[in-house]
Amino acid sequence: MSSETADIDETVVVVLGAERLHPQSIADIPSDAYVIAADSGVDHARSAGLLPREVVGDFDSISRRGLKWARQHAIVHEYSPDKDDTDTQLAITLAAARVPTRLIVVSGGGDRLDHTLAVIGALATDEVTSIPDVSLRWGDNVATIVHGPGRATIDAPQGSTLSVIALCPPCDGITLTGTKWTLTNESLEVLSGRGVSNIVENTVCVTLREGVVAVFHELSNQGS
Repeated sequence: MSSETADIDETVVVVLGAERLHPQSIADIPSDAYVIAADSGVDHARSAGLLPREVVGDFDSISRRGLKWARQHAIVHEYSPDKDDTDTQLAITLAAARVPTRLIVVSGGGDRLDHTLAVIGALATDEVTSIPDVSLRWGDNVATIVHGPGRATIDAPQGSTLSVIALCPPCDGITLTGTKWTLTNESLEVLSGRGVSNIVENTVCVTLREGVVAVFHELSNQGS
């Protein structure tokens, strides 16, 4: 059974495992979003009312009930535990192949820093570049991922904290407006703290000529 053809203005949601999903992180997900679950993300997606259309992984952490459901109701892509890519990377590859207009990767969080970095790294890869709107929702945190040349508008609560982190070199031509401290055609070193802990004053606009940045911010009360 093959993946369905992408729809115009499609939102694809990739649900990861580890922890239960934070309610605010999924509050604005449209009912017609195409959901892909990575391994035990099936269990967390179903608990949150999101029904995966495709499921991918080596299935070392999914529940028996979740795997049985997936085999009956979803397209299942099963891999050996000896695979090179993580379940997350495989799920993001499936999502990118649909060429959606919006990609949301959502996780309840977790205490594995290596997993967190690997997820962020997966969103900085070239295969994600063509997706106009990319975000990571990790627990109650959110990061908008911007590939250069690109632009993102962020509606975060006024007075909240916002940070811009460069993910890969070179990261040049960064302009940031709508914050207490602005940037104009600046460069940032990878994982530099220079862009950390800014303050939102208005609608935030980030533009980037080259590279990839993650903009960490709070979700608007009205949804992002």
